[in-house]
Amino acid sequence: MSVARLIRRVGFMQVHPGLRDWRLWVKFALTLMVAIFGALLFEWLLLPLPWMLGSMTLVTLGAVLRLKLFAPARIRPPMTAIIGVLLGASFSPSVLDNLLVWLPTLLGLVVFSAMSGLCCAVYLHKIAGFDRVTAFFGGMPGGLVEMIELGSERGADERAVALMHSARILLVVFSLPFILQLLEGVPIAEYDGTRDRIMDAPLSTFAWLLVCAVVGSRMGRLLRLPAKDLMGPMLLSAILHVGGLTEFTPPTEIVNLAQLIIGTVLGVRFVGVAPRLIGRMLAIAFGMTVIMIGIVFITAIAVGATTGIPLATLVLAYAPGGLAEMSLVALALNADVAFVATHHLARILLVMLGAAPIYALLVRLTVTRAYPAPDKGGAVPPSARPFDK
Repeated sequence: MSVARLIRRVGFMQVHPGLRDWRLWVKFALTLMVAIFGALLFEWLLLPLPWMLGSMTLVTLGAVLRLKLFAPARIRPPMTAIIGVLLGASFSPSVLDNLLVWLPTLLGLVVFSAMSGLCCAVYLHKIAGFDRVTAFFGGMPGGLVEMIELGSERGADERAVALMHSARILLVVFSLPFILQLLEGVPIAEYDGTRDRIMDAPLSTFAWLLVCAVVGSRMGRLLRLPAKDLMGPMLLSAILHVGGLTEFTPPTEIVNLAQLIIGTVLGVRFVGVAPRLIGRMLAIAFGMTVIMIGIVFITAIAVGATTGIPLATLVLAYAPGGLAEMSLVALALNADVAFVATHHLARILLVMLGAAPIYALLVRLTVTRAYPAPDKGGAVPPSARPFDK
């Protein structure tokens, strides 16, 4: 089977008939220009996740201002696969050696994820008034892309989930260094790191990237994994890296492009949304972030009292911010970067694997309570979905 045919079977490069209209491509090019300007602006301002949140913010602003923006949804799966490969590449053989040592703190991470997800879901449903599926996936302490993927598959409001998680990442990354400096006296240093560039990457890097993205996505579909275009490549990449078969990482420019496209696709979903509604969601997301950070400190204090690990390191490990951003903050605060990165990867994996089954269990339990005696055929009425209302 040729590579092109395999790519088409995975679902990449499928062009919608409507995209044959050249005017849509002009709109798409215009939209990308707005997205790139937003990314560069966020990067210049040293804001977190500039290529995703910057592009999403400016495209969202353009959509609210009624600009004629457009981005085909079909370009998101391959970009999501690249992010999955990047996450999997963060695993290394040394991670396995430290898992037993870090077991108590990883158990604390499980407690934090459960408490945070439950409290935020209840807050978003009972106080903010979201439907239960949107509240559930909007309140999970998982990654932005992962929760949008899982939530959208189950009928959540993608725009609400995207905005809540985007605001949460921004607020967490902005606030934590200064909170730790105030409470712990931890100095904030300036980190000037280097990253792999596309011109310096060997050809093997691009070969591994293509294999993990394409084969991993296909594997995700065959195994029926949640968020298959993200989870499949991530698992395959993690297996290869933990097994010591490769140490490649996707070049910075490719990762930035993936984040740019994902942010653009998310942004165009806000077309027609009133500014008042967006402002309301930001206020709601602020309340959710306060809840999450409060639970982070409670969990970190409890775990630190039993393990002796510094509070600042545990807070950075549990804080539901972005993996890359929290790792850079850990470098700036002289914390254990491997410890912080491993816990963030564990949190992402835990929420990705656990969110969908837990949601399905809650739906089943709620339906069972509401309809304890189904008809003789054993069928539950299609409308009997109180957990989703």
